Amino acid sequence: MKLLVVLSALIVLCAGHAVPLVPGDNSHYVEGESRYIWMPDGEGVPHLVDLQEPVDESLLRNRNGNNNAYWLYTRWNPTNPQVIVHGNANTIWSSNYVASRPLKVIVHGWNSNGNSAINPLIRDAFLAVSDANVIVVDWNALANGLYATAVLGVPSVGQSLGNFLVWLINTAGGNWNNVHLVGFSLGAHIVGIAGRTTGGRPIRVTGLDPAGPLWSGNSNALNANAGIYVECIHTDGGLLGIFNPIADADFYPNGGRNPQPGCLLSTCSHSRAYELFASTVINNHLSGRLCGNINQAQNNQCSGGTFQMGNGVLTKRGAGLFGLTTGRSWPY
Repeated sequence: MKLLVVLSALIVLCAGHAVPLVPGDNSHYVEGESRYIWMPDGEGVPHLVDLQEPVDESLLRNRNGNNNAYWLYTRWNPTNPQVIVHGNANTIWSSNYVASRPLKVIVHGWNSNGNSAINPLIRDAFLAVSDANVIVVDWNALANGLYATAVLGVPSVGQSLGNFLVWLINTAGGNWNNVHLVGFSLGAHIVGIAGRTTGGRPIRVTGLDPAGPLWSGNSNALNANAGIYVECIHTDGGLLGIFNPIADADFYPNGGRNPQPGCLLSTCSHSRAYELFASTVINNHLSGRLCGNINQAQNNQCSGGTFQMGNGVLTKRGAGLFGLTTGRSWPY
């Protein structure tokens, strides 16, 4: 019997460090044990990541939050960005930024850039329903490096974003009660840090399947101190995303785990978070039910009061865990 236990342990250990061969298949992955995992780039293409890869210290020194680019979109320039440069007030005055409008900020994840799929999808959703200032944060200089390196660079990116927002509002006007930060995967942790850097002043912060690998016990992870109301949508919990509740309100569509309806690969389930969110901004049609505990959320057995998931409503408030069922394809 002891021999069987030892052999079983060795098999698990080897499986955790074996290189998975099928692109996008994370069925092998054990949180906190596995060395390799497939992660999608900004267009959903899976890439194999070594979670134990050496950190590129030179990249952290040279490509930190100071390299953030801030692309402004409004209804006057819905597809052609105007670049606002932190510290250069003339780039605000020459732009279409209007202080009285709501300010929506979108932050992409790993191996992505300002043109990756998440950005036009959520940008267009916001502009369809609101005359807003929409700022896309392009942090590709660091995001396109090794994953483990990008994780260590997240605090600098988030702090720089927070400082930029303080400068923007102090310089050109604005109201923190109109500020909504939205981040996907690593971007969710970035908006969390940005919000805390401002003293938790944004009225709303939304984390879209906050990145899970290398984030267990990480004090830089998104939490409820990032803003007045913080919401998370979990779609690939325990694999590419965090599963445990970390916000004021945590939503678990279809159990919050892989596979999401219509998804064959877990990398698809991860990206589903920003697709669901964009759809709710336009349609505000997905309603969660309050769960008594995390097991009810995982098994989609929640029967408490209803609460809308996502949307762009700045006055939204709520707390708890919420479960719901969605469709397989847009608008879900």
